Amino acid sequence: MSAPAPTREKLSEGFRAQARGCAGQGSPIYAELLERAAVDLERGGVFWDVVADYRGEPLLDALPLRILGAVHAMALEGRAPGLAAFFPSTGGRFEPEGAWRALLELVQAHREELRVAAVERRVQTNEVRRSAVLLPGFLRAAQRTRLPLRIREIGASSGLNLLFDRYRYQLGPHAFGDPASPLLLSTEWSGGAPDLDAPLRVASRRGCDVAPIDLRDPAEHRKLQSFIWPEHLERMERLRAALAIAAASPPVVERAPAGAWVEREVAPAAGETMLLFQSVVWWYIPEAEREQITRWMEHAGARAARDAPLAWLRMEGARIEEAELRLRLWPDGTDVLLAAVDWHGRSVRWLG
Repeated sequence: MSAPAPTREKLSEGFRAQARGCAGQGSPIYAELLERAAVDLERGGVFWDVVADYRGEPLLDALPLRILGAVHAMALEGRAPGLAAFFPSTGGRFEPEGAWRALLELVQAHREELRVAAVERRVQTNEVRRSAVLLPGFLRAAQRTRLPLRIREIGASSGLNLLFDRYRYQLGPHAFGDPASPLLLSTEWSGGAPDLDAPLRVASRRGCDVAPIDLRDPAEHRKLQSFIWPEHLERMERLRAALAIAAASPPVVERAPAGAWVEREVAPAAGETMLLFQSVVWWYIPEAEREQITRWMEHAGARAARDAPLAWLRMEGARIEEAELRLRLWPDGTDVLLAAVDWHGRSVRWLG
């Protein structure tokens, strides 16, 4: 049985909630456009036509960002010159009235394409700056176990965060990584120092996603770029630098549901630390599958040993203001809150 269609009121509130999220995360352009789109929805305008076939939870499914990502892609591809004139990512300058008129004209002209995007186009940001948040967790696991890390990621998108050890970092006053790396990831840092002297070695890495991005396809590169908010030019530059690094040896990301994949891939192994990680993916996974993953990790953790430890690193949270970085490490099974972090990796408040 398919999910029921959300009411117009629920859809418009989903757009407004996403507008508030964008405003809080530094995208006044999307905040403005989504607030206007919510009004258009309430009035039964063209945005109501676009979401007519959608079924699900608008905010959890990131429905507003699916639609804006699709129109941003058109602007990046040169198919929407009117809207591109107002997006900094395409050399434009934002002006609310003009941008809204251009967006309405684009949506009216491509409403069928956008109806498909609303249903099928999953948001795939693969925010590479989150590696600056995740790195201290990897370092803590390496420091505690003193073994190479066997890395596995769920919700990996294109797998750019699987390549975290190929980047260099400035964590406030703390530097880490290869100085020759072409990608520098910096974040504000407060609290004590991370485990900079940890023996960080990656034995293997791979991930899964229900709709992985194929880094061998230039069109998929544009898809990733389309989900960067249009005034976030530094994010766009970081993404393009990470794509260039990945080109030499793209990570393996399988098309698979997370639950079954974790059961197949995650198990303690002698001489290595088996480490599962994730970032901002948990609430996109169905509840039954989340329970399956949790049960399996408990089961695998019961088989962990000092020379075959198991770790679970999570950047998740239920607050719009900030996420949590948590590490659970077996055989003890201790779960530690390491840090409070910005969703896009801009800041870390270290607690670990």
